[in-house]
Amino acid sequence: MNNKFDSNKKIFIANDHAGFQLKHFLIKNNSELKWEDLGIFNEETSHYPEQATKLCQLMLKNQNEDHVENDEPSFGVLVCGSGQGMAMKANRFSKIRAAVVWNEDSARLAREHNNANVLCLGSRLLSFEKANHIFAVFINTAFKGGRHLERINSLD
Repeated sequence: MNNKFDSNKKIFIANDHAGFQLKHFLIKNNSELKWEDLGIFNEETSHYPEQATKLCQLMLKNQNEDHVENDEPSFGVLVCGSGQGMAMKANRFSKIRAAVVWNEDSARLAREHNNANVLCLGSRLLSFEKANHIFAVFINTAFKGGRHLERINSLD
């Protein structure tokens, strides 16, 4: 896959114990990006809500500091066993739109229609290569705006 990443975007990434290996695979295979690895840094049992909270708080702080309107200056990637728990916690934060995706089409639609800014991946459900392709589609897909913007605005 030919990745055409915008290397100016910061990518925050966090994981629980189940997502440790996939996180490292994504960082290694997309080393041209500006990653901020928020941990965890081993495979010892951890609590995904803490990692999702850390990522969301830093993303929101980063967005406020950049004073960017209608443009996401950063993305987040949360990796756990299924992606579900991370997404549930992340979506409790205003301005965070976390999407659990399972293929390239769900990644594309999450960005085009929902302006998702956090990708949630299930390390126990996806091969590492598939997750990497999903990540590339997610990062490279733009929000369509238009009729979708009103719906996004109603989320907060």
